[in-house]
Amino acid sequence: MPTVEGLQFAYALHPLPPGRLPFRRWRWELWHGSTLVAAGWRLSRPQAGRALRLHAAEFGHRLFGLPVPAREPHVADGDFAPGAAERLAIGPITCLLVPRALEAPPAIAAGALQ
Repeated sequence: MPTVEGLQFAYALHPLPPGRLPFRRWRWELWHGSTLVAAGWRLSRPQAGRALRLHAAEFGHRLFGLPVPAREPHVADGDFAPGAAERLAIGPITCLLVPRALEAPPAIAAGALQ
């Protein structure tokens, strides 16, 4: 089976501020170019990383018209360190997950313009 390479997704992964809920939550977003592909929140950073990996794999397969392989919980497990790039290979799809903040141009401080 041929392998599709060169696919890149951007992600955002950060803790949500405390709210009405008494537990910590992690917000995740998956981007393909300027399109938000998937987003959500999970109770822990490893769970948010797993959601990122699974949605990236599913979207990559659908993008190329390939059948999405059955979800195997152990394939996408493990902690996902914010700010780290990660190569993901599930089935015939290989993609790269890179932090979204690294793609954006540096912000110009308001005071620097004066």
